[in-house]
Amino acid sequence: MKTPAPETFEGQILALLPSLRRYSRSLTRSDADGEDLLQDCVEKILTRRGQWRGLNLRGWVLTIMTNLYRNGRRGKTRDSLVELDAAEDMPAPEPPADPLERARLNDALNSLSEEHRAVLMLVVIEGYIYGEVAAALDIPIGTVMSRLSRARQRVAEQLKADNIITLRRPK
Repeated sequence: MKTPAPETFEGQILALLPSLRRYSRSLTRSDADGEDLLQDCVEKILTRRGQWRGLNLRGWVLTIMTNLYRNGRRGKTRDSLVELDAAEDMPAPEPPADPLERARLNDALNSLSEEHRAVLMLVVIEGYIYGEVAAALDIPIGTVMSRLSRARQRVAEQLKADNIITLRRPK
């Protein structure tokens, strides 16, 4: 299969995939559900290509993913359970380099509300500016700033004893 040129619509979508994968996993708190959300998002992007107005592709795609996630949560239970017998064939995840630090950070991020976690991930991890996040999540820029501040404060409080990362601030 031929890889699309970077300047094409498909090429630009391919360039956004790593960022979209991280964002989908942060929303769903699950690798498998994150991959499902990513696939649904890419499918919707490609089928609705004609609706894109050619301005901010990244913001348009993030808005689609956020809305897909929100709509998907409305009809589902919070966590689906798998029978123990059905889970025995599932491969074990590979252990992280330092399980304690990773687990503490993961717990701190997962303790945030959905809204706070989404803003924190988009600004701190993905590097979006406040205006882009506000447009993608369809909230005022002041709300983005407030949620980001509260999210940083909560994560810092949880990691206070031995802070393992420094959260960068956008310029």
